[in-house]
Amino acid sequence: MEDRLQMDNGLIAQKIVSVHLKDPALKELGKASDEQVQGPPPGPEASPEAQTAQGVMEHAGQGDCKAAGEGPSPRRRGCAPESEPAADGDPGLSSTELCQLHLSICHECLELENSTIESVRCASAENIPDLPCDHSGVEGAAGELCPERKGKRVNISGKAPNILLYVGSGSEEALGRLQQVRSVLTDCVDTDSYTLYHLLEDSAMRDPWSDNCLLLVIASRDPIPKDIQHKFMAYLSQGGKVLGLSSPFTFGGFRVTRRDVLRNTVQNLVFSKADGTEVRLSVLSSGYIYEEGPSLGRLQGHLENEDKDKMIVHVPFGTLGGEAVLCQVHLELPPGASLVQTADDFNVLKSSNVRRHEVLKEILTALGLSCDAPQVPALTPLYLLLAAEETQDPFMQWLGRHTDPEGIIKSSKLSLQFVSSYTSEAEITPSSMPVVTDPEAFSSEHFSLETYRQNLQTTRLGKVILFAEVTSTTMSLLDGLMFEMPQEMGLIAIAVRQTQGKGRGPNAWLSPVGCALSTLLVFIPLRSQLGQRIPFVQHLMSLAVVEAVRSIPGYEDINLRVKWPNDIYYSDLMKIGGVLVNSTLMGETFYILIGCGFNVTNSNPTICINDLIEEHNKQHGAGLKPLRADCLIARAVTVLEKLIDTFQDQGPDGVLPLYYKYWVHSGQQVRLGSTEGPQASIVGLDDSGFLQVHQEDGRVVTVHPDGNSFDMLRNLIVPKRQ
Repeated sequence: MEDRLQMDNGLIAQKIVSVHLKDPALKELGKASDEQVQGPPPGPEASPEAQTAQGVMEHAGQGDCKAAGEGPSPRRRGCAPESEPAADGDPGLSSTELCQLHLSICHECLELENSTIESVRCASAENIPDLPCDHSGVEGAAGELCPERKGKRVNISGKAPNILLYVGSGSEEALGRLQQVRSVLTDCVDTDSYTLYHLLEDSAMRDPWSDNCLLLVIASRDPIPKDIQHKFMAYLSQGGKVLGLSSPFTFGGFRVTRRDVLRNTVQNLVFSKADGTEVRLSVLSSGYIYEEGPSLGRLQGHLENEDKDKMIVHVPFGTLGGEAVLCQVHLELPPGASLVQTADDFNVLKSSNVRRHEVLKEILTALGLSCDAPQVPALTPLYLLLAAEETQDPFMQWLGRHTDPEGIIKSSKLSLQFVSSYTSEAEITPSSMPVVTDPEAFSSEHFSLETYRQNLQTTRLGKVILFAEVTSTTMSLLDGLMFEMPQEMGLIAIAVRQTQGKGRGPNAWLSPVGCALSTLLVFIPLRSQLGQRIPFVQHLMSLAVVEAVRSIPGYEDINLRVKWPNDIYYSDLMKIGGVLVNSTLMGETFYILIGCGFNVTNSNPTICINDLIEEHNKQHGAGLKPLRADCLIARAVTVLEKLIDTFQDQGPDGVLPLYYKYWVHSGQQVRLGSTEGPQASIVGLDDSGFLQVHQEDGRVVTVHPDGNSFDMLRNLIVPKRQ
């Protein structure tokens, strides 16, 4: 038990001895203590939060070491508050002699309290991590142990700073709102630096949370009870930071006024950032506005209407740096939320989704949080997986003939070492990677080999898989294998995340978790229909992704489309994926790497397929299930093989009807070259897969995808940046 009794000065008790003191000895100790320097009494100006903390500790010291609430258990379970008065006969302690006792398990605290150290009181707050002790009664110690620097709290716990989320009652609706707030904050802040906790109503009243909170988010729809409002204001007065999200919480002379005409409607917002620049976006209004109040802080937002209704106010408070940003637009709600009433509203809000996150990050940054992107994840080993068991023996025999004695295959870009198992000591770099060949060693929450197998119905494509949780880019993984691998062993590289995803030309490809990422190896004979029209390959891959979704029974109306030359779109509004093709001609064969990435479960940074499914269900009362990346990669490869076979048999006419069914350009008017260029209308693809447009003078012009790309917002065809 001694090793669990630790003092603040770092000393650890070597032995605990029970000593029985008779009354005369106790009286002598009491007399001696009167001659020593007495510890200062609790300060008369202790803050409301400090008083609350002391009350909680006194309550816990009476035998209750289990606090209500939720959240992870803190590492340090107990502490002895210095401000508590000693029991009768206990000697007083000066502030310089004071040492805290930290006890690791609550029931053991009680045993110690009852048997050896009568003055120790245990405090446990399971719902607030690393509950700090109350130093309000010891001025000198408080200044050292709980320093405040220019109004900013210093987290002395060594754990991630805490963001507390208050949504009011524990109703089902409030808990749903909690998840929405938690989700959007997770998208915005560096989750490696902050931890999000639910602040319950009881905890807001009872527990000393304020010293352990970097940001309080108030997202309650109901009026804030007066006693909790008092707690929140005390937190602000101590330099606290508050974000109000569509909540009636207000102070400083501001008044929340109801506007029924605005309730749950899409409005245009003008948001002023800290540097004075403005962001214009579409938002969902709560139906309330702010009126009156003092001059605002740096951030503010108003509707783009005649009254310029105040929807976001920035309110400094007190002398210690306290401040709040209060919002009456639903920055916390995604475009697909139940309050969004129509498909048109969904489209408008989704188009502003990136700017919604931009505004929220600006607010969080102004309140002192870091919204920097988290560190790039470490690369992980590759796993060799086989979609067909009959491929196992032929592939391993081929592998044995093409690796060196150390199991390595080298190329100009990459060295792959095939090993039966992986140890953490093995180095992984973008140019040198281990490939684990034992399928029993593989497991992933993001990729199911069984799901992939069930949905792959090909004769040659996608049979041999190189899988990575995190890799630099799938486009380089097949480099050393593509020219040696037998054609019947179709190679595909699949990843959950990429750290250096590639787009066309100088473009990068963002690769968050939830995006289906793959590079497929395809062999095309030079003297074939497709071999003479290689630009069609990118069109076929884009079409395969769309058809992979819309050919599922019930999913035919999911508004997924193709955009020339190599993009996958939601309607004609937002990009949802893209294709990159690298081809090499050797002899009579094109060796083609088809890189493809499309958003399946990740709503950010733009939109994903499951967003479209969810919106379809809401608009049509349907019950379509969300889809998985492993399923759709396999289905897309299956559709692509069929499209290639059809093209080889029938040429462009065999696939263009389906392509035109799903493309976004029918009857589209564009200008060529620049905003001042000649106007033209799109008529289709030519025999080689290039875009054809009909000019006003009657001429038909072919536009090459390598030199031009659409600016979809302005209906332009502009030169691609080189």
